[in-house]
Order: sequence, then structure tokens, then C-alpha cells
Amino acid sequence: MGKIEYDLKQIEADSAFIRELTDGYLEKIGGSLTADNMGELNVNQHTLLAYRIILDEVMEGGFVQLIQNGWGPYIFNNPFAKVLRDWGERDLAKLIFEAGKYYHRHSEELEVNMSEEEFMALYESHEELNDMGDSFLDDIQETSTPEIAAYVRTHQEDF
Repeated sequence: MGKIEYDLKQIEADSAFIRELTDGYLEKIGGSLTADNMGELNVNQHTLLAYRIILDEVMEGGFVQLIQNGWGPYIFNNPFAKVLRDWGERDLAKLIFEAGKYYHRHSEELEVNMSEEEFMALYESHEELNDMGDSFLDDIQETSTPEIAAYVRTHQEDF
């Protein structure tokens, strides 16, 4: 069975839907995630918020930016990829598992504070991570976003 093709307007509308919902989560917890407020969201809400973070960060600057901005532990040290797989997002889950393995091998180098020049150099020294970001942007995001939005709409009570 092949992937369903989605049009750009639908993807944009579904992205806006996900952002609107997750904006509500962020408002509920006071604007940002902390160790103290993590328990205020359920697993499905965390998964949707993590997907929104990936949309925002990877679309802007790839997985390198996502990690540099401090989201590595939230994305890769939690059951995010497993829940995505349970939602039927196998390609996205596989990509997150792969990026997580890479993150765990290179987190020390990727997470240190650095200058803008050093940050930009990460893109050259971590080409494999860039390729994963490109895969998300070019292949996975255009089907995952509408599918995740549809999942949320059909399981509203969990969100």
C-alpha cells in the first residue's frame, strides 16, 4: 500500500491545528516545559508537543538545531518514537529511533555551548544528522503531519 499524497494547503492547515493545540498545552504549563510541570501533560500530549517541536526545529535548522536548542533529551530520551509507532507513524518512528542513536553517540559534542561559527560547523561535521533532517522534510513530514492531525481528531479524548 503506497503513501497517500497530501496537498500543501492540507499540510499547512494540519500544522496550524497541531500548533494551536500544543500552544494550549504550553499555556497550561506556564509557557515552557520544566521538570516540575512535565506531569501536567499525558503521554499523547507530550508526543504531540514533541512532534510540534520537531516541526519547528527541524524545519528551521535540522536536528542539529533541535539538539543545540536543548530538545535532545526530550525527544530522544522519552518514548516519543514508540508512541509514534503505536499511532501508525512507522517511517517517522524509524527516523526518530535512528536520530536518537546518532544523538546518543554524539550528544557531548552536539550539546555544548558554542559560538555561531562552531554551531554552523556542526552541519558539516554531522552530515548523517543533516541527511535525517532532509529525510524528514522531503519525505516524511508531508504525510506524517496530516496523519497525526487525523489521529488526534479521531482520538480527541486523549488530547
